[in-house]
Amino acid sequence: MEIKDPENTLVITLEHGEVAIEMRPDLAPQHVARIKELAREGFYDGIPFHRVIEGFMAQTGCPHGRGTGGSSKPNLPAEFSDEPFERGTVGMARTPDPNSANSQFFIMFAPAPHLNGQYTVWGKVISGMEHVDAIARGEPPRNPDRMLKVRVAADAPAAEG
Repeated sequence: MEIKDPENTLVITLEHGEVAIEMRPDLAPQHVARIKELAREGFYDGIPFHRVIEGFMAQTGCPHGRGTGGSSKPNLPAEFSDEPFERGTVGMARTPDPNSANSQFFIMFAPAPHLNGQYTVWGKVISGMEHVDAIARGEPPRNPDRMLKVRVAADAPAAEG
């Protein structure tokens, strides 16, 4: 896995392997800052993928594992862009209020043009998409996959292999 910008690369360790996400502070500086802050606090470690829809996306980031909560930090204002929702795009989940994103995010399995300009895009999977594809499906999955560890690549040496 070649990482060009370790400070703006998120590495999620799943049971199946590691997923690297290139974060896009050029598109969503506040969202990227929040993801890095939560990752560095260990907030995401052990959190399940609570909503995984075949052919659509895998959602995670709720501390309750049900999609009902966020971090103790304030919600973020929307940072919508022209970046399309395609396979591997990472977007921020929110309530119907566009300015309600907090800690939950989703990774796209397939393009979803209806999301374009409606949700904040903050990254894209650059390696390990096959591990995202292996995440258990369901709303919620019977035996959900969890993010075992989430870190900013700059903070720790990359795993061997």
